[in-house]
Amino acid sequence: MHKILITLALLLWTFGSSKAQEKQTVPIPTPAQLDWQDAELVAVFHYDLHVFDGKKYNQRENRISPIADINIFNPQKLDTDQWIKAAKDAACKIAILTATHETGFALYQSDVNPYSLKAVKWRDGKGDIVKDFVASCRKYGVKPGIYIGIRWNAYFGVHDFKVNGDNQFAKNRQAHYNRMCEGMVEELCSRYGDLAIVWFDGGAHGPEQGGPDVLSIFEKYQPNCLFYHNLQRADMRWGGSESGTVPYPCWGTFTHASWFDRRGGDDGFRPLKYGYPDGKFYIPAMSDAPLRGFNGRHEWFWEPGDEAHIYPLANLVKMYYNSVGHNTSLILGLTPNADGLLPAPDVQRLKELGDEIERRFSRPIVVVAGNQEVLIAKLPKRQLINQLVLAENISKGERVRQFVVEGKTRKGWQLIVEGSCIGHKFIHQFDELEVSAVRLKVLEARGKPQIQSLEVFNIAGG
Repeated sequence: MHKILITLALLLWTFGSSKAQEKQTVPIPTPAQLDWQDAELVAVFHYDLHVFDGKKYNQRENRISPIADINIFNPQKLDTDQWIKAAKDAACKIAILTATHETGFALYQSDVNPYSLKAVKWRDGKGDIVKDFVASCRKYGVKPGIYIGIRWNAYFGVHDFKVNGDNQFAKNRQAHYNRMCEGMVEELCSRYGDLAIVWFDGGAHGPEQGGPDVLSIFEKYQPNCLFYHNLQRADMRWGGSESGTVPYPCWGTFTHASWFDRRGGDDGFRPLKYGYPDGKFYIPAMSDAPLRGFNGRHEWFWEPGDEAHIYPLANLVKMYYNSVGHNTSLILGLTPNADGLLPAPDVQRLKELGDEIERRFSRPIVVVAGNQEVLIAKLPKRQLINQLVLAENISKGERVRQFVVEGKTRKGWQLIVEGSCIGHKFIHQFDELEVSAVRLKVLEARGKPQIQSLEVFNIAGG
């Protein structure tokens, strides 16, 4: 009897230890990170004083050159409903607005930053584009996010987080700037309801680096939101380029709680692009690119006569496959014009993208799911296929480490693809193959595989 009890105790201990080890070695995303991954497409709207100056955007100069006349800001037809509807037509589920960018100008009614919409003649100094933007997001069922730029501020003379100089004047100005940044973060995090993400462009140095304490303010007012990012915390990571793509594999896990201080290591941007399969922190990558980034251009802000540089639909589709299909979100930079509207060609291209995503991914031939190492999807009949989509239930963590997918042909099982990372989504296109079934074999995993779906398609037009 004692031997039986000891054996049962050992079995329970072993089971408990394996479960604990699994939890320890397979990081679990937060609900906000799950929402981010599920969104797949995100729009970020860049809007600032430079839209109104009639010049080509020059980041190097704009970071150090204050705008001569703040009242060039005059978007007479501003319509945030139009912006968000266009983003939703492209299948974006989250939209982000630059509440402040590198000029330092704030697109809302700030009580702590005098360089804001209170200071302009437009709408008699009473406009609040952040308020309008969030309301439009909620109207169209898109989750709102706010982008806050504090690393550079041309108006206050801040460059790379710092006021120039090391005398008492500079120290006083730095302290004043830090307090103002904390005040703006409190305003933006407390006035507009729940947000999907608060994005600090270029990061947000904290008190340890001589900067403002924005993280504690964020955590007080937006506990269920994504924080991006500082040296202490990053709920996602940059994917290492602004091409809208990442290489394969791109793991959603990382070795540190923040990637921000890891960019310049010996491996360059490689860790950001690939991640670490055995990283202890769930920090998924994102892929970002401006919609107007085609043929040598890379425009985050609207400029006149730039329509020829809107990415063609084929390029955007390829971008989707190499971002969403590689386990990341795709962030598209959108650029309202000086009238306050998203230009008609941009709106049209976004609608085309949403329609093409719907055409390609809404009608699988067969869908199966399961928690076993071998999963077979039987087709209704023998037929041609040319695309498959795999997805793990990442609420349980990224578990698969090696897999193969095969198709059952008249000559037997034939290899379609072998890979390592599945994560939120793995999309694979291939030459047409006639099969009666598709088989997924998980060859290596951390814990039991949790396959949310195996979808099989035949996409006309490739």
